[in-house]
Amino acid sequence: MSDTEAIKNLVTHYQTLKNEIHKVIVGQDEVVEQVLISIFSKGHCLLVGVPGLAKTLLVNTIAQTLGLTFNRIQFTPDLMPSDIIGAEILDENRNFKFIKGPLFSNIILADEINRTPPKTQSALLEAMQERSVTAGGTNYKLPAPFFVLATQNPIEQEGTYPLPEAQLDRFMFNVWVDYPTFAEEMAIVKSTTSDHVISLNSIISGDEIMAYQDLIRRIPVADNVLEYAVKLVAKTRLNDASAPKLTKDYLTWGAGPRASQYLILGAKTHAVLNGKYSPDIEDVKAIAKPILRHRLVRNYRAEAEGYSMDKIIEELL
Repeated sequence: MSDTEAIKNLVTHYQTLKNEIHKVIVGQDEVVEQVLISIFSKGHCLLVGVPGLAKTLLVNTIAQTLGLTFNRIQFTPDLMPSDIIGAEILDENRNFKFIKGPLFSNIILADEINRTPPKTQSALLEAMQERSVTAGGTNYKLPAPFFVLATQNPIEQEGTYPLPEAQLDRFMFNVWVDYPTFAEEMAIVKSTTSDHVISLNSIISGDEIMAYQDLIRRIPVADNVLEYAVKLVAKTRLNDASAPKLTKDYLTWGAGPRASQYLILGAKTHAVLNGKYSPDIEDVKAIAKPILRHRLVRNYRAEAEGYSMDKIIEELL
């Protein structure tokens, strides 16, 4: 199959996937699109929103439509790294045997990831970057494809541990899940307070997802688009010659090279899903906010003057 045909197939699969997900999830089009872009780009996703906005339901629904193995890990203050990775036990022959933890699955829902101490959060670092874990000196490969879809509650700071920058940087997207509109909320209440049961179909297999991930890597990118993405990230760094006054006034920390990589990967996927064969600058702009908003650190002045992260990114664009 040629790459052109593969792109057409991906667009068809994507539309079918979205329709299937929307059988359960009302609205949240942008959220669904961004999660699927991160999956086809081989990235991880952090969903941030107040309780009750169906973040967990969304991840559950996506896992069912993708036909992949799925584990939900509820992050709590007493969760230990071995509860996620697994542990070595003595078997009946007094030999050490590794029992795999819930991390050994295609899709991991890390629910309320900021409720667990840094020691346990860091157990995910190797898994997210290397797609393998080390236990008892032995390296174990995780099943492919492998995604971490994490949820976080932004308002409840009691008993939470902020995610370290290294952990945040591993997430391709930081997706803001907002309240539904009045019409959407009417539809949600109507569908969830009746006895109507929705059955979901598996639309795409793990092998097809991996083939599409390889396809995205082969998409060509024009030099001017590459230059735009790299310059945009450089503009967020205070010591860079291209940094505007806005950066110096409102930021204490800029984004690293991983942001540039994800901007290009995300732009490629965004272009392909919209039926284009190569990304342009508009595709970079379309995915800039969820890629940059967790990689920049605002200073006190920005907070005092009510400059939100999205507003800063908009002005940089």
